[in-house]
Amino acid sequence: MDDLKCCVTSCEKPLDQAYWDAQYKAKATGWDLGTVSPPIQEFIDTIQEKNSAILIPGGGNSYEAEYLLQQGFTNITVIDIAPTLVEVLQQKFVNHPAVKIILGDFFEHQGQYDWIIEQTFFCALPPTMRPKYVWKMHQLLAPKGKIVGLLFNRDFEEGPPFGGNKVEYINLFSGAFTIQKMEVCPNSVAPRANSELFIELEKNSAAEVHLYAFEGITCSGCKATVSEKLAEIDTVMNVNMNTDFTEVVIASEKEVALQKLQDTVSFDEKYKIIKANY
Repeated sequence: MDDLKCCVTSCEKPLDQAYWDAQYKAKATGWDLGTVSPPIQEFIDTIQEKNSAILIPGGGNSYEAEYLLQQGFTNITVIDIAPTLVEVLQQKFVNHPAVKIILGDFFEHQGQYDWIIEQTFFCALPPTMRPKYVWKMHQLLAPKGKIVGLLFNRDFEEGPPFGGNKVEYINLFSGAFTIQKMEVCPNSVAPRANSELFIELEKNSAAEVHLYAFEGITCSGCKATVSEKLAEIDTVMNVNMNTDFTEVVIASEKEVALQKLQDTVSFDEKYKIIKANY
């Protein structure tokens, strides 16, 4: 799947603004299809409300925004962290007020959206950020709002892109979202055939989803033990700790008191859970 290669610098470097800006400056955008992905186009065609608030994070060349505009949608927001790309997009859509282009960090963005379109954003993030992605998506969606789009159903030797599988994704999104669809796409572009899942995930508006910083864990075994103990708390629906053990996202029927969380993990004096400052 050579079309997905994007690195012009070592992938061991931080996947930050400088990294992604370098990709666009070098035109090293092997993931770019040159058009809207067929599964996403097909789904867009089913959306009836043209005034729906739609967000495209990590928007890339924003073929999805172009297609939405062509179909008469009036409230489209694209956010990307790469200044070189954003400058191009701002010129591209300069005469189209229905499309708002933002240079910024998705995780700092504020707003309320009916739809968030997922197309090669999730897979571009370091896997350690995936729980935080769930938290932020839940925060940005309006009641009954949905994430729709594509996730890879395969692994890569190195990334970006970073892959995964259906079991992993179900574990990640459960509680915070109702999984209405997560299935292999029958109409992916040829290079990605049988390697993409189409997702339709509805925000669980009854759930409280909170992000916490965590200190003290140094191994995956300890991560599993802590996650299990937190999951045993009444009203907790799902617990996801990131792969470097520094953040945890908890979905629950109601917010669990911070002291209760701390008491639960205090079987080891090194462990400390702190409400993230976002």
